[in-house]
Amino acid sequence: MKAQLFEITHTTTYDYASAVSVSHNLLRLVPRQMERQRRLLNMIEITPVPSVTSLHFDYFGNEVMFATIAEGHRSLNLISRSSVAVGPALIPDAAETPAWDSVRIRCRTDRTRKTLEASEFTLASPHAPAAPIYADYSRASFPPGRPILEAVVELTHRIHTDFVFDPLATTVATPLVDVLKNRRGVCQDFAHLQIACLRSLGLPARYVSGYLETLPPPGQEKLTGADASHAWVSFYCPGIGWIDVDPTNDLLPSMRHITIGWGRDYADISPVRGVVTGGLEHSLRVAVDVVAKGMVEIAGYDG
Repeated sequence: MKAQLFEITHTTTYDYASAVSVSHNLLRLVPRQMERQRRLLNMIEITPVPSVTSLHFDYFGNEVMFATIAEGHRSLNLISRSSVAVGPALIPDAAETPAWDSVRIRCRTDRTRKTLEASEFTLASPHAPAAPIYADYSRASFPPGRPILEAVVELTHRIHTDFVFDPLATTVATPLVDVLKNRRGVCQDFAHLQIACLRSLGLPARYVSGYLETLPPPGQEKLTGADASHAWVSFYCPGIGWIDVDPTNDLLPSMRHITIGWGRDYADISPVRGVVTGGLEHSLRVAVDVVAKGMVEIAGYDG
């Protein structure tokens, strides 16, 4: 399979107002191994050097590093360097996908493993609730009997059109109902909104965290650190599997989206979470570089 090779550098720096005596950190910075995505290299550098590190997989199969820094420090610097090859997504003919309401019924009645696992993602989560207000917003795109991919693509387009990308409008703590009311937010908000819409209709949807290769305006050079973490949505289609959609950019992701992992919402797959003793207030700086390095040939991944 032909795939696009990317080199990714993700730098996260915490500066503390006073010394931290100890910190415990969970890092989800390792791109996921998938059938069409191969992680060829990943290295994580941590300064100060942690006294304890360990690796494990979380409930959703995402790779997680645990790191404890037991010496006093006024800053924490995390650098994840990855080399990842991404192949094209399988995007079916929308008209040939099953009716969305039949998918809802199947997710309630089918007891096969894949559908049971997908059905967990119909349940509400803290950042992506299921409620009538989100079903009402969705309903115009989901008339009875409409093919599910047609309906989801239209919902994706409506969110892209109805909402304004505004980095100053929300924080991680902004309730989703406020995002719907004010029609402003960032990729995380738009992903949570689309997930809430789908779950409110009884359809499985999950939050995907990763990177997106961005391109500079014509005639301008790409700036170092100008890329960012990205978030999009994946929904389940029986007989096909999980299909990604990106409401921020109004498209179906393929070879420019690099997946770190997924969960019910942002809280399950945030890049860095931690607990510190001391430190008082802190500032956070994040810089991401996603650089395309040409095409390579990869074999499928069976994990």
